[in-house]
Amino acid sequence: MTNQDTMTYRIGIDIGGTFTDLVAVDDAGTVTFAKTPSTPEDQSIGLLNGLEKLAGMLDLSRADLLAKTERIVHGMTVATNALLERKGAKLALLTTEGHRDVLEMREGLKPDRYNLRLPRQEALVPRHLRLGVKERMRHDGSVEAPLDDASLAAAIETLKAEKVESVAVCYLHSYANDAHERATAEAIRAALPDAYVCVSADVLPQIKEYERVSTTVVNGYVGPALQRYLRRLEARLDEAGYRNATLIVLSHGGVAPISEAIRSAVATVLSGPAGGLAGARHAAELTGVENLIPFDMGGTSSDISLVDSGEIALASDRAIAGERIALPSLDIVTLGAGGGSIARVDGAGLLQVGPHSAGAVPGPVCYGRGGTEPTVTDSNVVLGYLDPSGFLGGADKLDRSGAEAALTRLGETLGVSMVEAAAGVHRVVNTQMAEGIRLATVRRGVDPRRFALFGFGGAAGLHVTGLARMLDLQRVIVPRVASVLSAWGMLTTDLRYETIRTHIGDTEGLQADAVRALFRGMEKEGRDYLSSWFDGAVTTSRSADMRYGEQVYEIDVPLDELDLDAPDVLDRLKAMFEARHEALYTYSLPDRAPVLVNAKVAAIGQLPAPPQEPEAQGGAPADPTGTRPIYLDGWVDAPIYGFDDLTPGQEVSGPAIVEASTTTVLLWAGDVATCTPRRWLDIKVGA
Repeated sequence: MTNQDTMTYRIGIDIGGTFTDLVAVDDAGTVTFAKTPSTPEDQSIGLLNGLEKLAGMLDLSRADLLAKTERIVHGMTVATNALLERKGAKLALLTTEGHRDVLEMREGLKPDRYNLRLPRQEALVPRHLRLGVKERMRHDGSVEAPLDDASLAAAIETLKAEKVESVAVCYLHSYANDAHERATAEAIRAALPDAYVCVSADVLPQIKEYERVSTTVVNGYVGPALQRYLRRLEARLDEAGYRNATLIVLSHGGVAPISEAIRSAVATVLSGPAGGLAGARHAAELTGVENLIPFDMGGTSSDISLVDSGEIALASDRAIAGERIALPSLDIVTLGAGGGSIARVDGAGLLQVGPHSAGAVPGPVCYGRGGTEPTVTDSNVVLGYLDPSGFLGGADKLDRSGAEAALTRLGETLGVSMVEAAAGVHRVVNTQMAEGIRLATVRRGVDPRRFALFGFGGAAGLHVTGLARMLDLQRVIVPRVASVLSAWGMLTTDLRYETIRTHIGDTEGLQADAVRALFRGMEKEGRDYLSSWFDGAVTTSRSADMRYGEQVYEIDVPLDELDLDAPDVLDRLKAMFEARHEALYTYSLPDRAPVLVNAKVAAIGQLPAPPQEPEAQGGAPADPTGTRPIYLDGWVDAPIYGFDDLTPGQEVSGPAIVEASTTTVLLWAGDVATCTPRRWLDIKVGA
């Protein structure tokens, strides 16, 4: 038995648009979680409030809890919000003379190339702050023109005069030789010691100029806001008594210390959703269900991804808020559809839901914080799915009359009743999310019907069974920690450091020894970086971006099974590319030599996994706590079950509601939910 006095904790924290979620796991594997409203004006305030609430649930003071905490893992939306809301730093870009318009030309393509009325998106850096510097590297790393001191000095004087907050440096071919970028950054830091400075050689040292400059610019744009937040958080945690490591979740699903997160701020843009996908992958291991569609529905958005055969996919072609981010990140489809999504009638008289959200403040009308526009959450209150008196375990009350008034106004505009308007909102948002799931699966050639839908996030439980019906899915899994799964999943992640090198050549022209040296040098770099401050086990994972010579886009080829010592290593590399190409596009060209464009190595520092909560034993089935009318194409009196009251093996047949303090699950007629030994819900979806 664990001594309470010596008990230690690991804490995961996920800050969303509406709520801040916190999960503590102790030495016995016991999971305790809390939710508290997010504080957009300063997210660290909501975080500290959440720690206070979590400590109270553990009968500890906040100082005592932090003193017993070994590790905090944190995902946040600071960088995401700065990018989405266009509230980043006043940023300048220094680039090779003659190339300052690359950022605005965007490869000559619009985000929606066939939309002739689509307005041009303003670049994150205005043209007068995109400054050309006389210098030039060749593609092989040789110097075409040396860095001109006078040109650089003139650019720095402009930076001073414009009082810029951040500077991004991206010179032509710096992936092959970064000497000019390094010298430029040193000069800028000497002249502007308070500025945030980043260079493409650190952010994305690879070929393709637009991707490199765009990613570096986004890094410079969001970096100052992230740096201010994390430094402020460090100080407040230190003041509160916390002395151990705070790790930040990055977009690729790994974690890094605060200093690395600040250096590569753009890598935190998908910080929160990455925690959810890490949790979904861990859930696949725990349940033995290797094919899952993770569906995370929160207050402002929904994130959809894929766990296929227990593995999650990375992508390097993300576009967020119209900006290209070419760093490896978890492949997640994000929709502007959440509990706070606002319902409205457009100019054509059609009902639209989202992407605008009521957020945390003022929030849905039923929150009673000044919101006036009807949201998905308001419709769920009107339809009886949410208990106005039991929201957040009774800690908060929902204003049903306010929600009814808002849906009545919407119904009058549509020419339907209040209930019909609410049902329409529920159906429209489900339809949008079903299309998102099809996008996340069918576009990869994956049939969603062979997957189980894994629902989490505060709002997912009310929509997953309806979504499963739309998609003809047979199985839905809802974990007990559904409302805080992203925070829970963050505790299952490892340290991860990515290295990338451009090494162009086809498999007929490459030298085997050069390829071996390339990958082994990158592996050593990654191991040395982690080992400089981490004393645990470090492993590495190899992959490559490859294509046929005539193709424009590369595909990611996993190379962990490639034997670098094999005498026919290049033939094996070619065969692995062909197998991957065949899997993605159903064909390959054996008579063509593929091109190795980028070599990639991830160094992974293995953190101790949190203990698992003991599985519960069966017992007498729990009785309903009561009934209430809910609307399912007509009003029915549905039994209400407490999520935490269910016993392993107990079955609940729909129509019914299963609710906990932070999660409510809707079962339609024909659905059968079984409580698992982990006290999760495994739902067989009715026809």
